[in-house]
Amino acid sequence: MPYFLAPLIGWFVSGVLKFMINYIRFGKEAKQRVGNGGFPSTHTTVVTTPSMLIGLSEGFNSPMFALAVAVTFIVIIDATGLRRAVGRHAVAINIMTSDSSAIQPTKLRESMGHTRLEIIGGLVLGILLGYLLYGIAG
Repeated sequence: MPYFLAPLIGWFVSGVLKFMINYIRFGKEAKQRVGNGGFPSTHTTVVTTPSMLIGLSEGFNSPMFALAVAVTFIVIIDATGLRRAVGRHAVAINIMTSDSSAIQPTKLRESMGHTRLEIIGGLVLGILLGYLLYGIAG
């Protein structure tokens, strides 16, 4: 299994699963919910899938796996910290601009970051996909 396919497969599977969950929860409104945020975290799945594949293939004590885990932590910190803060700022800006009748700006997307549950969902999905891809390649 070429390693470069692992994040692509993680992205695709997570995106399809996220859309299906949103469609079940929100019906036709699911199209507006495509993008950052939501369950599972696609960003987390994208980095966890190749990380798991590296750990299974190269060993969990290898330098490559350590680097993959470090990148995974950076993505998770970004998803739960910075991007959630951006979402909170969007809420405040949308409230402030909704009072202005002179200008009708485009509403900013408020769902940007992830909750811990969404991150855990991305981790679990990435781990499962890593095992699956290792089993297929092995």
